[in-house]
Amino acid sequence: MKATLTVAHGDRSMLQYREDYPAPTAGTGQVVIDVAACAVNFHDVFTRRGMPGITLDLPVVVGSDIAGTVAAIGDGVAPEWLGKRVLVDPVYFHDSKPRMIGETVDGGRAEQVAVPADNLIELPDGVSFEAAASLPLAYGTAWRMMVTIGNVSAGEKVLVLGASGGVGAACVQIAKLRGCEVLACASSEHKLQRLRDIGADHVHNYIDTPFLDGVKSVYGKPRLDGSGGVTVAVNFTGGDTMLATQRCVSLGGRILTCGATAGYDLHIDARYWWSYEHKMLGSDGWKRSDLEALVALIAEGRLDPVVDVELPISEAAEAERMIEDREVFGKILLKP
Repeated sequence: MKATLTVAHGDRSMLQYREDYPAPTAGTGQVVIDVAACAVNFHDVFTRRGMPGITLDLPVVVGSDIAGTVAAIGDGVAPEWLGKRVLVDPVYFHDSKPRMIGETVDGGRAEQVAVPADNLIELPDGVSFEAAASLPLAYGTAWRMMVTIGNVSAGEKVLVLGASGGVGAACVQIAKLRGCEVLACASSEHKLQRLRDIGADHVHNYIDTPFLDGVKSVYGKPRLDGSGGVTVAVNFTGGDTMLATQRCVSLGGRILTCGATAGYDLHIDARYWWSYEHKMLGSDGWKRSDLEALVALIAEGRLDPVVDVELPISEAAEAERMIEDREVFGKILLKP
């Protein structure tokens, strides 16, 4: 079958497209899925580059966000699954440790993939494969951070850093669904316009001026009487941005994070933490219930995941280049 493999750690030349890769079979408790769409994530790039402390058996077919149709079932799987349209929750456990489909075992950059039946979420007729494949790593992460953990609520003022990527765009959409006012930050006028198109009330180009200036210009400087600033700041950038983020958040406000793409060695000012009574909340990935909530929102017509580009799996290297060069707004999908 056709598949793109990550054959070793390194640059994009480590991606190898093949048309003779062995097709999977369904083991006990597994199904084989005809892949319809598979999203590309920065996690795929990290897998190719190599991540400290994580040892992988290479080559591997990456791709964790998978949607398609059940083509075969293994022993112990209910026959009703055959022919079902499904989304795959990519996290599974082995020896009580979490593992990821598309990282520790073959994933979705192929015509077919074998996955545990327990990881299937059936798709209603109104949910497309493309929308479903956009969900787990971006929208699932954003939903858990914003809603399950962060409880963003109607009337709150929400700052989203890195708003043009998959997680960022999802945060903007989810905040608007929850009735919030959103200030979204990105690096180009094109991306800012796209953020306006998906509902951002205010936008700021952080290349032109620091995002703290953008918050002050819209909401004013946070003050101890409770005026000024944003209620919630979403910062999964990390690096040197956390101190400025603290200075954006109003009295009693919250800082939400699900990662640190620019570095995890953060610098904060504890004086802002205690004097403004900030809550700093971390969120790690998603649970199945988060994905089910998102699928229901799509089925109800309340959420339309942002898909920017669709490419064949043979162009996985180009898809990863677009991710690395920050050329994508929302999600990029690969299709067999």
